[in-house]
Amino acid sequence: MEFKNGLGDSAIQDVMTGYPEIGEILNRYEIGCVTCKVGICLLKDVVAIHGLTKESEAAIEKEINEYLDRKS
Repeated sequence: MEFKNGLGDSAIQDVMTGYPEIGEILNRYEIGCVTCKVGICLLKDVVAIHGLTKESEAAIEKEINEYLDRKS
């Protein structure tokens, strides 16, 4: 997965601190990073390890990148 601004290589806790809406996107796909107390997984790994379909992974990538485009 490729996220804009190299965000895929950032820890999820840092991503959600800077971009809380990304947590909302992940929640819609039942990825519960918002409530995780560890938060050290990389964004690209968080999406990959949840056993989603390729279509769902692509949709998450697209939504996050479109959100980042709007924030720029």
